[in-house]
Amino acid sequence: MEYPPRVYDLTLHTVGLIVGFLLLASHLIALVRPEQTKGWLVKAPRSKALGIGLLAVDSLWAFWLVSNMDLGEFSQYRTWLQIGVPIAFVLTMIFVDEFLAVRALGMLALLAAEPVLSAAFLRPEAARLLLVVLAYVWLTLGLFWVGMPYVLRDQIHWITQTGRRFRALTLAGLVYGLVVLVCAVAVY
Repeated sequence: MEYPPRVYDLTLHTVGLIVGFLLLASHLIALVRPEQTKGWLVKAPRSKALGIGLLAVDSLWAFWLVSNMDLGEFSQYRTWLQIGVPIAFVLTMIFVDEFLAVRALGMLALLAAEPVLSAAFLRPEAARLLLVVLAYVWLTLGLFWVGMPYVLRDQIHWITQTGRRFRALTLAGLVYGLVVLVCAVAVY
């Protein structure tokens, strides 16, 4: 038996390609269309439609995890957990109305970190740390965004406050995505 048991059957190469491409594409859009991106970012934290969409993705992912992962001594509760995920989705939609998009994005960040860390587990390449550090940034931000969603609003305000700052951070994300993509092709 492999330790730890892997739910995701993704290689570091595949994860690097996916993460690198997503970073590259999202930051390229922000670089090419800065004003539209800033406008969208400012509105995103309070977007009900975005919140419901992200929460649906989170719920589907959580349901899949509960259905497929080794729950250890809690395996006997698998059916109850599978019933609980859709109920939690509906209750969250109804009762967690404020900053739902931010909280759902935080949950997505928490969920997305696991396959990245799982793919990098016990890999010898030093370049894997590009993905590991990014996953831990997602975990840290995800915890803050779920528990204190106004933090993302403040972060977006800070990022979009000056054009120079927005451009510098966009270029940094673009370079990071490019480095991850190059490492995925050449190293992993």
